[in-house]
Formats: sequence, C-alpha cells, structure tokens
Amino acid sequence: MQKVDVQLGQRSYPICIDTDFNDLNAELVQSKQVVIVSNPVVAGLYLTQIKKLFSKSRLEIILIPDGEAYKTLESFELIQSFLLQHQFSREVLLVALGGGVIGDLTGFVAATYQRGVRFLQIPTTLLAQVDSSVGGKTAINHVLGKNMIGAFKQPVQVLINTQVLSTLPEREFAAGMAEVIKYGLIADQDFFTWLEQNQHKIKQKDDASLAYMIKHCCQMKADIVSRDETEQGERALLNLGHTFGHAIEAYLGYGSWLHGEAVATGLVMAAKLSLSRGWLQQQEVDRIIKLLIAFNLPTLAPKGMTISDFLPYIKLDKKVLNDRMRFVLPSRFGVSKLVDDVTEQELFQVFTDGLG
Repeated sequence: MQKVDVQLGQRSYPICIDTDFNDLNAELVQSKQVVIVSNPVVAGLYLTQIKKLFSKSRLEIILIPDGEAYKTLESFELIQSFLLQHQFSREVLLVALGGGVIGDLTGFVAATYQRGVRFLQIPTTLLAQVDSSVGGKTAINHVLGKNMIGAFKQPVQVLINTQVLSTLPEREFAAGMAEVIKYGLIADQDFFTWLEQNQHKIKQKDDASLAYMIKHCCQMKADIVSRDETEQGERALLNLGHTFGHAIEAYLGYGSWLHGEAVATGLVMAAKLSLSRGWLQQQEVDRIIKLLIAFNLPTLAPKGMTISDFLPYIKLDKKVLNDRMRFVLPSRFGVSKLVDDVTEQELFQVFTDGLG
C-alpha cells in the first residue's frame, strides 16, 4: 500500500493506493450508519466487496444512472430525499463508489445534508483516482455551466484500488490520461517526459507504472490543495485546459464527450494560445499533441464549434474576476500560470484557422 496525506489540519485525510479495498480506516469500519451511492455498472462489479467492509453497519444503497447527464439537481434531491425518508442522522457515512460524477454528487450531498456529514471516496475511474476524488471539490452541473453549483467538502479518506482499472473501458481510461498529462504541464516537465517514455507500460496497465503514476498525481494535487484549499490562487492551476474543456461539454450537452476528452482538447487550445504569445515553441506544442494522440484523445474541438460558441461559457467560468476572463496557460514547457489579459480579439486571432 502507498499513501499520500492531504494536510489540512483537522480536515486532513489519507489517500491509500493499493491493489484491493483492504485499507479502510478502522474508525470508518465502525460507522453505525452507511449509505453507498453508486451507479448500476460499478455496483455490479464492486458493490459486494464494499458492502463487506461495513458488515457491522446499518447499510443502504442508492444507485444513480451512469453518466455526466445525471450529475444534476434532480439526482442531488433524490439522494437527499432518500436520506430524510430513511431518517439518517448526522452520524451517517456517505460512500461514493464510482467515478467523478458519483464522487462530485455524493460529496455535494455530504456538504449539505444536515449541514454536513462524513463521506468516503472510492474512485473507480482513472480520472477520479488522479483528480476529482482528491481535494474536496463537489458540485452538480447546470445547463448554463459545468460544476457551477457546489461546495468544498473534504472526504475522510480516499481509497484507491488500481485493479479496478482492468474493468474500465478504454475510452474512460484514456479520458483519465488527459488529467494525468495535465499535471506534467502544470509544474513537472520530468513527469511529462516519464509519461512519454512509459506510455506503452501505462497502456498495458502495468501495476507498478500505474501505482507510480497515480501516486505522483495525487501527491501533486495534495500539495497544492494543502496550500490553497478553496482556490484563492495556486489551486486554479489545476484547471489547465478546463476553461475550454468545460465549454465543450456544456455546448454539446453533458455526456456527449467525456470530461477528459474535452480537457484534452482544452490543453491543446491553451498550448496554442501560449504558442501565439511566444511562451511555447511549436515542437513543444507538437509533443503535447503527440502524447494526447498516443492515448487516443481528441486534439480538435467538435466539428462546427467556433470560438464564438466558446465565449458565452468562458464568460461564465468560475475563474472570471472583475469581468475579466482568466485562463491557465503554460508559461513555458512544464510550468503554467493564471493570466487575466487574454482578450476576445486574441482568441479570435489565435483560433481563426481552426480550433484545437
């Protein structure tokens, strides 16, 4: 078992990375009330194993249909109503068993049910393991924007079993790699190079390579979250590629493209914006595109989507401050920064010849 600690004082918690589910904190095993939130696909694979962890608990299950289209206010209300109807108290432990949709949704319920209850993250997708399960961002989607309604709520533990990736569809695994690649571009050129050199082992789901990769990403995010829990500055760097990516998701309708697929194209768009400013060289942009393509990720925006289609969503982005659009851009290869001087004119100039 490998462990990463998220240092947040009284809200600190461990991320445990192993090849099974056996590292659950003893305190959580003793929980009197447990509600597991999952979807039918994941539940069919892993629910029996997770239920055994809570053999001494009063246990209930809630299944939400699979997909980003169900990360909604309706699903949020369904879970809240279930908890109220079954008279769960503030002692309840909510368990998020699934990918980012289940984790975000369950976490938002945990942040608000009776003004806050404990929740455990058991992420079953690569994207959730390296990103969304760590750091306490919880949210639901709105037709006008992704993750615009939510709260910061830290889990009590993140339990990562790398073996679940063997049952993950290849498209879902690839989507997670977009977030992995993002970490190299934010602040770790050596990690980006490692990904280039080890891409074949990663695709083969080599246990040692996956464990190293996941731990490295979790450690990077844990360090940033420990310094900036509520995204007042540095944590915004984790949104590299997301301003463009969220616009793609909202424009197409949630679920048409996977989150990681949209982020992949967003990374290329951010890189090309940096290229136009002289911060990146063409060969560096080409390296980014080549690695994304190696994992079967898109590098072009959806056909027919213009920069005019992006702008309404960009202007609703959570990073907008004092009516100024803000973007995370690579300032040089392997280093990114938050900028607030990108104009609409610059966006049109950079992307007039095609997006991505």
